[in-house]
Amino acid sequence: MQNTLTKVLPHDGFGEDCGVVLQMVSFQLGDEVFAIDILGVQEIIRMLDITQVPNAPHYVDGVVNLRGKVIPIINLRARFGLSGTEPTKDTRIVVVEVANMILGFIVDSVEEVLRLSEENIEIPAPTGRGGTEECHKGVGRVNGSLVLLLDLERLFNNQTF
Repeated sequence: MQNTLTKVLPHDGFGEDCGVVLQMVSFQLGDEVFAIDILGVQEIIRMLDITQVPNAPHYVDGVVNLRGKVIPIINLRARFGLSGTEPTKDTRIVVVEVANMILGFIVDSVEEVLRLSEENIEIPAPTGRGGTEECHKGVGRVNGSLVLLLDLERLFNNQTF
C-alpha cells in the first residue's frame, strides 16, 4: 500500500498548469472534516451489527462479518479522543486496506471525493500536543475551509491492535 497521496494526471479537469492533483475521500467526525487517499478505500458501507471483542483497546468497537470476512471495526471518534455519539442514518463504515490488513472505521458521514491540487496542501505545524497529529499528512484548503488529511499507515499501525 502506498504511503503517499494519490497523484492524478494534471489533465483531470483542472487544466494543464495546475500541477499534481490528489484524490481524497472526505468524511466528517463531529464538526471536523478529514480526508484519506482514495486508493486506500475498498468500500463504504452502512452500519452493521458489531460483535464486541473482549479485552480489545477502547477504540476497537469489535468485528463484523463482511461477505464472509471478519474485519475489525475502529471507532475513529474514540481513537481521536472525541466524545461518543449514537449512530445516525448518515453514519458509515469506511473499509480500508492498511499494511495488508483489511479493517473498517466508523465516521459520522462520508462527504465527497475531493480533488486537491498540491499547492492547496500544507504540512501542519507541530502543536506539541501529541495525540493524533502524528497521523496527519497535511491540511488541505477547500473552498475556504480546512480538511485534515490522514495517513492510514500511521493511524492504523501494528500497535493499534
